[in-house]
Amino acid sequence: MRKSTIWLLAGVMIFAFVGLLYLQTYYIHIILNTQEEQFKEAVKRSLNQVSHDLELDETTQFLTDQVFAFRKKNWGGKTGALTQQRLSVDDIDLNITRADSLSALKPSFGKSDISTVSLDIQKAVYDQYFYQQNLLNEVIRNAMRGSDRPIKERLNSRNLESYIQAELANNDIVLPFVYAIMDKDKRVVEKSPDYNPETIKEVYSQILFPKDPANKLYTLQVAFPGQKKYVLSSIQYIIPSIIFTVVLLIVFISTILIVFRQRRLSEVKNDFINNMTHELKTPVASISLAAQTLNDSDVSNSPHLMEHAKQVISDESKRLGFLVEKVLQMSLFEDGATQFKMTKLDANDLITSVASTFALRVENAGGTLDIDLEALDSTIIVDKMHFTNVLFNLMENAVKYRRSDVPLSLITHTLNVDDKVQIIIEDNGIGIKKENLKKIFDRFYRVPTGNRHDVKGFGLGLAYVKRIITELDGTIKAESDYGKGTKFIITLPYVDN
Repeated sequence: MRKSTIWLLAGVMIFAFVGLLYLQTYYIHIILNTQEEQFKEAVKRSLNQVSHDLELDETTQFLTDQVFAFRKKNWGGKTGALTQQRLSVDDIDLNITRADSLSALKPSFGKSDISTVSLDIQKAVYDQYFYQQNLLNEVIRNAMRGSDRPIKERLNSRNLESYIQAELANNDIVLPFVYAIMDKDKRVVEKSPDYNPETIKEVYSQILFPKDPANKLYTLQVAFPGQKKYVLSSIQYIIPSIIFTVVLLIVFISTILIVFRQRRLSEVKNDFINNMTHELKTPVASISLAAQTLNDSDVSNSPHLMEHAKQVISDESKRLGFLVEKVLQMSLFEDGATQFKMTKLDANDLITSVASTFALRVENAGGTLDIDLEALDSTIIVDKMHFTNVLFNLMENAVKYRRSDVPLSLITHTLNVDDKVQIIIEDNGIGIKKENLKKIFDRFYRVPTGNRHDVKGFGLGLAYVKRIITELDGTIKAESDYGKGTKFIITLPYVDN
C-alpha cells in the first residue's frame, strides 16, 4: 500500500473520530446546560412558593391572634376552643342571621310596625357590618406593622427548612441543601448548621416578605453542595458511548502506528537487503577473482602472486564470516537464544587490551588513541567476548566516521560514579545531528552521511552494542556535537574483588 494512501485513510478516519467526539461533546454541553437551567428554574419556583407560604403562615397566625384577642375582649375570656378558629365571612354575617331570626319571631305586627322593625333591623345590620369592617381594617393595619418585628419572631427555622424541603420535593429535587437568611446589609441573621459561604460556589436567592419596606427586606439564600454531581448524573448514560469512542480511537491510532512502523520496517529491511547484497558482492567478487588467478597457469609459476591470491581469499572469507556473524547475532538476540558466559573482569585491563589491539588501525588512519583509567573500583561481571565486541564496534565507528580534514583523536577512559563504572569512548569525528541521535541504536538504522560511499555497514553495530549492554544490566547513551565529535558513555555496576 502506498504511503499516500495510508495517510489518506488515516486522515479520513481521524477526521471522522474527531467529528464524532466533537458532536458527543457538543450534545453533552447542551444537555448539561439544559439540566442546569431546569434545575435553576425548579429551585426558583420552589423558593418563590416558600416565600408565599411564609407570608400565608404569618398572616394566618396574626389573624388567629387578633380574633382570639377580640373575642376575649368582648366575651370576657370565654373563648374555649375558639383559640384555633380563623376570622371568616361567617363572623361578619353573624348579625344578619340574627336579624332574620328576630323578624321571624314577630309575625303579628301591622304594616307600619313591620316597616319600623325592618328599618331597625337593617340599621342594626349596617352598624354591625361597618363595625366588623372597621375591625378588619384595624387588623390589616396591625398586620402591615408586622414588619417591625424581628425576623426570628416572624418565622420558625424548623418550619422554614420543612417548607424548603417540601417545595423542592414537589419540583422533583431531592437533594441536601444549606440555607441562610441575610439582611439588607448582607449580614447573616439565621443559617443552617452546615452553611459555609467560603465553600459555596452557587447560591439561589429569594426575598422574604417582599411587600415589606425596602430597608427591612430579608433574603433567603439556598445552596446545594451536591449540585454538580446531581446535574452530571443526568448524563451517565452517555459516558459508556464516550468511553467506547475513545477506546476505538486509541485502537485506530495504535493500528495506524503499527502500519507505519511495519512500513518503515519494510523499507529498512529493503535497505538492509540492498546494503547486504552490496556488502557481500565485494568479498565474493574478490574471492572469485582470486580463484580465477589461481587457475591461471602463469600464476603457478609466480609464488608471490599465488600467495597474494591466497591472502585475498583468506581475508575476504573472514570478512564474509564477520558479516554473516553480525546478522546471526541479531537473529539470536531476537529469539532470545544467546547464552552469556559471565566472568569477573577488570574494566581497566580489558580496555587496555582492546586499545592496544586497535591502536594500529588508529595509527594507520593518521590518528592517536589515548587511554585514561581513573576508575579505582573497576571489577565488572560481563561476557568477555561480547563486551570486547562492544568496545571494538564503538572504536571502529570512530575510525569510520572520522573527519578527513582533522587528524583522528580517540580517547578512552574510565571513572567511578557512585557504585557504577563508566567507560567513555570519545572521538572528534563528524558527529551526529540531534534528530538522528535518538535513532542510532535502532536495528538497521544508519545515519545519513551525504555522498560518502566509503562507509559500509548494515546498521546493526550499535543495535548489537545496545542489546549487549542492556543484557548486562548496564546503560549506554550517546552525546554528540555535529561536526565536532561523538561520545559514548557505558555505565555498568562494579563488584568487590
